[in-house]
Amino acid sequence: MVRVVPRSVRTRLVLFFSVGTALVLLACLLVLHEALDRQLHGALANDLSGRYDDLSAAVAAGDLRAVADDPLAQLYRADGTLVTGSRSFRDRRLLTPDQVQAITRQQTISAELPAGIHFTEADVQILAAPAHHYVLAVAARSDVVDNAGGRQLVVLALAAPLLIAGLAAAGWVTVRATLRPVGLLSREAAAISSLDAERRLPAVEGDDEIARLAATLNQMLGRLQVAFARERAFVDDASHELRTPLAVLRGEIELALGALDDRSELEQSLLAAKTQAERLTRLAEDLLMLARDRDGTLALNRQPVDLFDLVRSEAAALGPALDLDISAVGDPVVIDADPSRLRQVFANLAANSAAARATHVRVSVRQSHGDVVLEWADDGLGFSSSLLSSAFERFVRGDTARTETGAGLGLSIVRAIVAAHGGTVSLGNGPPLEGAVVSVHI
Repeated sequence: MVRVVPRSVRTRLVLFFSVGTALVLLACLLVLHEALDRQLHGALANDLSGRYDDLSAAVAAGDLRAVADDPLAQLYRADGTLVTGSRSFRDRRLLTPDQVQAITRQQTISAELPAGIHFTEADVQILAAPAHHYVLAVAARSDVVDNAGGRQLVVLALAAPLLIAGLAAAGWVTVRATLRPVGLLSREAAAISSLDAERRLPAVEGDDEIARLAATLNQMLGRLQVAFARERAFVDDASHELRTPLAVLRGEIELALGALDDRSELEQSLLAAKTQAERLTRLAEDLLMLARDRDGTLALNRQPVDLFDLVRSEAAALGPALDLDISAVGDPVVIDADPSRLRQVFANLAANSAAARATHVRVSVRQSHGDVVLEWADDGLGFSSSLLSSAFERFVRGDTARTETGAGLGLSIVRAIVAAHGGTVSLGNGPPLEGAVVSVHI
């Protein structure tokens, strides 16, 4: 199938520019030709009108020689009889007797001038009108004007292609110079690979659209570099977190295989392997949940939930398990949420408090300006100043938690679940227990 529109943007621009320029130029030339033609015919009409006025005044004064001296004029009686006329006409007439008798007012007549002794056959335009009991006819050659208009049209027809070709060439040069940076940017962008994370496109001088495009693309490459660095760090951290439990699991299995005849040692090795398998399962589930949150596919089983009642029940279950004294204060507040995901939030917050050596936790539930606010406060070591800005990142752990078995995904999961509910999370230190404070707004 033949393409009507060229693939190249440069060719399309030049083509559209040339076609548009040609149409506009042709329209302008036609308007110019029409204007000049009207001007020439207007000059002819003015000449006839001026000569008629002069000769009419001479006839009124009784000077009929003025008509004879005019190059193309004749004077008739009302019945059509020729009184006098230009000497070059002799007995030839501009108007027939019938035409003369039909003249009752000023008229313009086109006629063909017959050949004579002093002139050749030519087209003329005649101005005839009654003049003091006579009919005065004044003529001028119109073929001269027509020929001038024809020559003008020929000149315009010859000049138009040259002008269009010149404008097309100028458009081609202009477009080529304008789009040259685009070709350079395309080649440089094609040469950039994942191994050239720090490579950037060349800067384009000026402040036009192409220069702004180059700057925008460089900014995008910068953001992609940051994203690639985060993904690389995530893979490295995930590999590190998986390596330890896998190594322990492999070692326990080898111990179990070597102690098949010792039931107690075999049982101990299998329990240790089970613990590591559970750790791997939790880590895989956490990573899967974060991946779904990033893709926007984190599923929520929403239903009406009394948040305060859920906090109290989870406090009763988590407190003894983590050796924490968890107290809940507030009023019943019903929200549309996923209770299992909220329990995961409470479990992660409680695990963080326990890792920070807290002994008391105070959880308050209240409503504020249409939002439901859950504040989790403990008396632990709190967040370090360096951790506050990155605590929600994956695999980020505080100094006090580096000996713990957690993978540093707790707060990342908290933020993901709260965000899926349309809420926000903020961190801080201070009252009421002078430790860490986590505020959840839904």
